[in-house]
Amino acid sequence: MTLNLRVLSPNRVIWDSEVQEIIISTNSGQMGVLPNHVSLVTAVDIGVMKIRLNGKWSTMALMGGFAKIDKDRITILVNNAERDVDIDLQKAQETFRRAKACLAQAEGKRQVIEADVALKRARTLLEAINASPSDSN
Repeated sequence: MTLNLRVLSPNRVIWDSEVQEIIISTNSGQMGVLPNHVSLVTAVDIGVMKIRLNGKWSTMALMGGFAKIDKDRITILVNNAERDVDIDLQKAQETFRRAKACLAQAEGKRQVIEADVALKRARTLLEAINASPSDSN
């Protein structure tokens, strides 16, 4: 049995095909979805989604949004997302370094929150391609 997975951003369709299983980051933690899953709507956190297709796992960096699960159909609406194969390691490492520097220089609550979110997004890109953020110091 399979699931129909659609990942959509405001500008494009990022994924639209059958998968065997997914694991997504929600605001309440990791959630695995298999065929015949109970119907629900959940907030999707910034994090890595794991996708099992033909017995192999791939990943996608999700930048927050919502997921609607309806038995064998999953629609994920995200602010942005990148498949692991589309992420440039050097660019992701540079983004992580810049975000880390911005957080260190942030002044005031708003700047700290914005810098923290930027760092979380940058870390997610690295995690999606199995690169350790600590490798990017």
